[in-house]
Amino acid sequence: MTRPPPLAPGSALFLDVDGTLVEIAPRPELVRVPLELPGLLERWARQREGALAPISGRPLAELDRLFQPWRAAAAGLHGAERRRSDGSLNESRDSPADRDAAAALDRLRPALTECERRWPGAWLEDKDRTLALHYRAIPEKKAEIRNAVEPLAQQESGALRLIAGKMVFEFQPRHHNKGAVIAAFLAEPPFRGRQPVFVGDDTTDEDGFVAVNSRGGVSVRVGPTVGSTAALYNLLSVAEVLNRLQAAATG
Repeated sequence: MTRPPPLAPGSALFLDVDGTLVEIAPRPELVRVPLELPGLLERWARQREGALAPISGRPLAELDRLFQPWRAAAAGLHGAERRRSDGSLNESRDSPADRDAAAALDRLRPALTECERRWPGAWLEDKDRTLALHYRAIPEKKAEIRNAVEPLAQQESGALRLIAGKMVFEFQPRHHNKGAVIAAFLAEPPFRGRQPVFVGDDTTDEDGFVAVNSRGGVSVRVGPTVGSTAALYNLLSVAEVLNRLQAAATG
């Protein structure tokens, strides 16, 4: 894969967080945010008249905590939560699909809690609208854990999908994904009419890559390429992402 072209000031910029803007930590609450990052987000957003949004699996409240005092357009929980550039929230909980997904997650919680008990070192991150079973401390147990969670995913496949990410198996509502939320942003000002750029590092970002590719955008996968990806370009590390973006902000 090749390096991406220079970042156009008039683009619409969408950025994954963990593994893209910040280094992945053993647990989400242990992540370290570079001191200069909130200020850089402000500069990148101002350069695009607000057409910048972090797109994360974390809840919006966590994004606000990480990047304070910066607070603007963003999407959390893979698109289940979305804040527009004007500060208004789009958070659907009452649609039939949302209710079905919530019921399916309720049914899965006991079984995933049992997985956490069965494999010491695994831990269940309950984000209310998604469930993520992490095994970063016991990578040698990946196959066993996969064999336990895949039948659960099949049982709830109508409402949920199982994403195998970096040392994590995550159950997400099938109707929410990063591609759909990027499309929602691009339908509104100040994103509308701009070339989309999406930078991400994990399996959950593939929907976003597909969405920007279909709109003539720039899709960038961060880190060594393992397996197939829809991304058209590659950057090797979080440091390289930040260097590229900083250069664009000052160029």
